Amino acid sequence: METAETKTVETPGTKAPWEGTGVTLPARFKIGDRVRVRELPAIFYSRTQMYVRGVSGTVVRLNYPDLTPEDEAWNRYNAPQEQYYIVRFCQKDLWEEYPFQNDTLQSEYPESALEPATD
Repeated sequence: METAETKTVETPGTKAPWEGTGVTLPARFKIGDRVRVRELPAIFYSRTQMYVRGVSGTVVRLNYPDLTPEDEAWNRYNAPQEQYYIVRFCQKDLWEEYPFQNDTLQSEYPESALEPATD
């Protein structure tokens, strides 16, 4: 039996907190931009793989704006939502001993994990 205390009511136009309630920041990079993955400490949690840190790649897609994993982990649902990007790397840049020159790897990063490449 449902009571007034247990009844779930959905209000049209509302979002669940984990969908982010903060502002959406404008994208800083565009397709074709060269970016470098920042070498940030993984103090708590990071989706940024160690083998790409400090390596430059090319933005190939702007995926979507969303909260960073750190903001979600700390329940900071009103934090600004960042643009997520798909970045393509030459595998030779990731692993010097990799045998094939033209193979690539793509991975997704929030804007805070990237900076403009200087190489």
